[in-house]
Amino acid sequence: MADADDVRRLALALPHVVEVDSDGFDFRVADKGFVWSYPERSPGKPRLIRTDIAVLYVGDEAEKQALLLGEPGLFFTTPGYDGLPLVLLRLPDVDVDRLGELVSDAWRMRAPDALVADLDDPAALSG
Repeated sequence: MADADDVRRLALALPHVVEVDSDGFDFRVADKGFVWSYPERSPGKPRLIRTDIAVLYVGDEAEKQALLLGEPGLFFTTPGYDGLPLVLLRLPDVDVDRLGELVSDAWRMRAPDALVADLDDPAALSG
């Protein structure tokens, strides 16, 4: 079972991550969002920031559909995300190890190639 604190810890452990001030969590690398809390919108009601749901960048529609179809208990989407390479993740239903993989994968897809190469080369990070 994961929560917003786990998202924060995992995201900030990655190189060059910036947390954007928000009512929930919002993390970017090279000015590109890769994981943030879900801004739920309901007609006639103010927007509600859901910190129990993470929005993850997944790269493309094929990966999005694979996650949605393969693990419908974890991942879902809404009409507002149609056509976007983003999935919604139920944090209470994912373990922290899997969350770490998902956050890292999202970061890798948004980070510049040089940063990804540095992460893949531990000597570059320590030296």
